[in-house]
Amino acid sequence: MNLDNAFLQTPLFGIFLSLIAFEIGVSISRKWKFSLLNPILIANVLIIGFLTCTGISLETYNIGGDVITLFMYPVTVVLAVPLYRQVHKLCKYFVPIMIGICVGSLTAMLSVILCSKLLHLSHTMMLSLVPKSITIPMGSVVSAQIGGIPSVTIIAIVVTGITGAVTAPLVCKIFRIKYPVAQGVAIGTTSHALGTTRAMEIGEIQGAMSSLSIGVAGVLTAVVAPYILQLF
Repeated sequence: MNLDNAFLQTPLFGIFLSLIAFEIGVSISRKWKFSLLNPILIANVLIIGFLTCTGISLETYNIGGDVITLFMYPVTVVLAVPLYRQVHKLCKYFVPIMIGICVGSLTAMLSVILCSKLLHLSHTMMLSLVPKSITIPMGSVVSAQIGGIPSVTIIAIVVTGITGAVTAPLVCKIFRIKYPVAQGVAIGTTSHALGTTRAMEIGEIQGAMSSLSIGVAGVLTAVVAPYILQLF
């Protein structure tokens, strides 16, 4: 398939491809309403398939893709809006919420270390996977600081987020997590911003608590991860 090379070398190509793929994902998700048909997951599959079939390099796509990635940093701040609307819930359940986030963050890090030991992964790979449950801006920085590979960390973060967004409702149902605050804390702590988008679809309280969990879990991971790794 031949496309205008001049167009491919502009940011518009990556931006348009991303938007079109995501819109298709949203349409499919709305039509069939199946948890595995997550718009972000569908968009990723479509983009990878398109690039593979056309032979267009990832570097070419990233000319525009990186522009979208740039907006992830300020967009994360916008997640504070639903939290502001539910600040009374935060005040009422502050201690349980903080305990839940701390336990969730520690479990996420320790589970990576344990699985890495059991699977005999290299030390560098283990370090790269430890920040998998926090946002890309925070995770990539933490990975570099502790000696991991940021690019591997970003992939792990994306996979973790998509997995959380897809399976969150099912997991809550299986473990009978019915209280909105608990649902939000669980989703945000384990699957960061991508999971939070799903939490917001479930309910405003879930979205607010999930957005709070993103920030707290990110800071906690950045502070605690180096000390936990020293123990192993």
